[in-house]
Amino acid sequence: MAGYVLVALAVLAVVLACASVRVVTQFERGVVFRFGRVLPEPRGPGLTLLVPVADRLRTVNMQIITMPVPAQEGITRDNVTVRVDAVVYFRVFDAMRVAVDVQNYEAAIGQVAQASLRSIIGKSELDDLLSNRERLNQGLELMLDSPAVDWGVHIDRVEIKDVALPESMKRSMSRQAEAERERRSRVITAEGELQASEKLAQAAEVMAAHPAALQLRLLQTVVEVAAEKNSTLVLPFPVELLRFLERATPSEQAGSTAGGADAATTPPAVPGPGVAPAPDGRAAAVGA
Repeated sequence: MAGYVLVALAVLAVVLACASVRVVTQFERGVVFRFGRVLPEPRGPGLTLLVPVADRLRTVNMQIITMPVPAQEGITRDNVTVRVDAVVYFRVFDAMRVAVDVQNYEAAIGQVAQASLRSIIGKSELDDLLSNRERLNQGLELMLDSPAVDWGVHIDRVEIKDVALPESMKRSMSRQAEAERERRSRVITAEGELQASEKLAQAAEVMAAHPAALQLRLLQTVVEVAAEKNSTLVLPFPVELLRFLERATPSEQAGSTAGGADAATTPPAVPGPGVAPAPDGRAAAVGA
């Protein structure tokens, strides 16, 4: 009978020993409650001895936790309805507060994040949500970190992931972007025309001072056109020769015209006395 009692006591001792030994991993901290009252110091990683029946261990994860914030719909300050979602990165720095001061710190952080995101949407304009997200992320991080510090949680980072716009607003922004690109294109074209006109004016001044430069430029243009079009090369006709022919041609035409006019205006010969016209029209002498 005594042997059975000893065996039972040994089994009970082993069970109590197993129940009193716990393992805390490296990224966790253990908060011990003894008869419902928390001990002042949390347990570090490794083996932890507990008082059987009296102690209860609660482990708290100290790693950085990534929490997606569901998309929140709101109206911006310039009266545009948008849906914005975000992601929050946080970690526990005080395991005692997390275990005692808040029932479920992850759910609490999620609710505060949703409310803060809606508040940021109402205080911001659409252009800020689209282009100035860094400042909004910092403001959202401050809004979350203020209550989270009292719970033993530190907000490392908050990022706005996506801003969903209505289809009508997307079309309006597309037209605005197209108009802006068209304006830039016209400005660039006008600046190019201005620069080209300035260079052409400088070239005209140089060619006016040096006429030979104009002839060289003309020959170069003809060669380029013949090379690109693969056509026959046409040499320019000398301008001096054209001017010479222009001066010479009117005088010759005037001389020939004057000779014809003299022949046409000469009156026919009238036979004098004693002269009879010949049958062929020529005058003939008649003797007395």
